[in-house]
Amino acid sequence: MRTKLTKRTVDLVTAGTADVFAWDADVPGFGLKVTPKSRKVYIVQYRGSGRGAPTRRYTIGKHGAPWTVDQARKAAKAILGNVANGGDPQSVKTEERAALTVSQLCDHYLDEGCGTKKASTLATDRGRIERHIKPLLGRKRVKDLTSNDVRRFLDDVAKGKTAKDEKTRKHGRARVTGGKGTATRTVGLLGGILAFAVAEGVRADNPVRGVKRFPDRKSERFLSSEELARLGEALTTAEAEGENKVVIAAVRALILTGCRKSEILSLKWEHVDFQRGSLNLPDSKTGQKIVPLGAPPLELLSVQQRIEGCPYVFPGKVRKHKDSDTAKEFKTGHLIGLPHVWKRLSHRAGLGGVRLHDLRHSFASVGASAGMGLPIVGKLLGHRDPKTTARYAHIADDPARAAADRISTAIQRSMDDLDRIADVVPLRRS
Repeated sequence: MRTKLTKRTVDLVTAGTADVFAWDADVPGFGLKVTPKSRKVYIVQYRGSGRGAPTRRYTIGKHGAPWTVDQARKAAKAILGNVANGGDPQSVKTEERAALTVSQLCDHYLDEGCGTKKASTLATDRGRIERHIKPLLGRKRVKDLTSNDVRRFLDDVAKGKTAKDEKTRKHGRARVTGGKGTATRTVGLLGGILAFAVAEGVRADNPVRGVKRFPDRKSERFLSSEELARLGEALTTAEAEGENKVVIAAVRALILTGCRKSEILSLKWEHVDFQRGSLNLPDSKTGQKIVPLGAPPLELLSVQQRIEGCPYVFPGKVRKHKDSDTAKEFKTGHLIGLPHVWKRLSHRAGLGGVRLHDLRHSFASVGASAGMGLPIVGKLLGHRDPKTTARYAHIADDPARAAADRISTAIQRSMDDLDRIADVVPLRRS
């Protein structure tokens, strides 16, 4: 495809099953490459000096800030001018890549390799990079990194070599402890960064592959029926004694919907569809999703007070209206500080060590133990990957065990009856 590259033509080029190229009609060799994952990159294709010199491609940069079509075209002209004078920009880039350190690669990855990651995930990645990867591996050249280096890194993080306690803000503090779980997840991130390096041509292989990590045992705390009853009683008593009703309602919403804390606290009235019985969340950890609601959460949401000027279902901070001469107050922003109140509530219910996120696990466990298929449970929770829901498989087996118990008990009873009959009337034996 050859046409004059403009913003409009670049936007119109779509991805295919293989790389798609669009070449500029004004500057020969200047073009756009679109990867199967829709990543758009400006490139220059040229032939080196000398007879029989191979054709090479030089990557200018990814479409978008800072590379516009006009900026990329200007850079392409400069590169082609360098080639005309006997230069080989790709060889220069290859030399630069050979000297690239892990620290520089991490910065490059955060700039260009995380286009589909959410802000919360990026924040976690940055923390692991700055607190673990850079301190231990940052000065190493990427091309020199080996599997043994990765194994030592895994062990060092697990043993707490990167542990520290530092002040981050005026009242903030970062306590980095390390441990096996942190080590495993950080090596997973390192593997993704090095996969990016392979895709960028920095090195040919990924040294993280084949390195055995520690089992990543994610917490799976589920509330039993008796514990749920105690929690319900604790919520009712706390509300009667003057606990914040919005907080109590938010906790109940977490239990009854299986939503994440951030999804409930940031829930707006415009996201609640009472007619269809669902929450239409425009953004979540897994992107846009619809959460089906049962009758109890719908009733809970329907009785929540709507505050004028506040879009949130569970409003937070109280402020005086700046445009009013009166002492009239209104609530703005969503509820914050829920974990602190949860500590009091969980202690009252005798649920020491239970986290707010465990309410989501409990919602899933009730569904799994009731015989609902894991795909249905995963859909309710908004899981993209079936492997995420698979942690509840052992709970889903409970109905099967109960059925096996009923069947075997019935058979045993029949056999017992047969034994009693045999005591009265001896069975004929052949």
